[in-house]
Amino acid sequence: MSVVWHDVECGSYGEDLSLWRSLAASHGDPVLDVGAGTGRVTLDLARAGYRVTALDRDPDLIRALAERSATVRVGRNVQIVDVSSQAPVTTVVADAREFDLGERRFPLVIVPMQTVQLLGGAQGRAGFLRCARRHLTAGGALAVAIAEVLDLYEVVDGQPAPLPDVREEDGFVYSSQPIAVRCDHRGFVLERRRETVSPAGDRTVEQDLIRLDRLTARGLEREAKAAGFTSAGRRSVPPTPEYSGSEVVILRA
Repeated sequence: MSVVWHDVECGSYGEDLSLWRSLAASHGDPVLDVGAGTGRVTLDLARAGYRVTALDRDPDLIRALAERSATVRVGRNVQIVDVSSQAPVTTVVADAREFDLGERRFPLVIVPMQTVQLLGGAQGRAGFLRCARRHLTAGGALAVAIAEVLDLYEVVDGQPAPLPDVREEDGFVYSSQPIAVRCDHRGFVLERRRETVSPAGDRTVEQDLIRLDRLTARGLEREAKAAGFTSAGRRSVPPTPEYSGSEVVILRA
């Protein structure tokens, strides 16, 4: 089920794709996509002609990404890809805090959609930064998307709620509705109501909670400096009616 919900909640987002393509054009490939999920960014870069290594700790998400990358449209040509090869997509199941890709090096490592804020605080980020630096080429760039601030809200009876993300697959209808963003001393808690309706009309409802660590661009730059990086500017991804914007911190090895 993780594949379906990942697609429902993240698959339609595209506001940041032009930024990742721009960075790949500037720095070259291969690109390491950390927290790749089912391939939202990886497959977009592959279609643009870049070689990508997609890393995620969820084997189901990576399996779906590998299946989808088996046929990738590159420019005007359709390229049949052996996903175990180096071009254009290679898949890896690993934790971002402790991955080891051997001798593979990348001129660009990207971390889209606040993945770095899912690593369990400063210690988890420090582990990731060590791994990322080890796998960057000399002078390579690490680009990390973060949400410094989120709009807080809670849906209550009688008040309008955000529209749900909806997807139909094999006769099942999946709906995921944001119902709250709360703040505590550690960061932000995002709550969603997930509903599944079967072809026979049976309905199941469950709650999903995601915690994002509190993190600022300046704070990430300080942590990165301690890990041997230098700051190389920032880029912004504007908000949409459905998604918060991001600050993208660029770091040099």
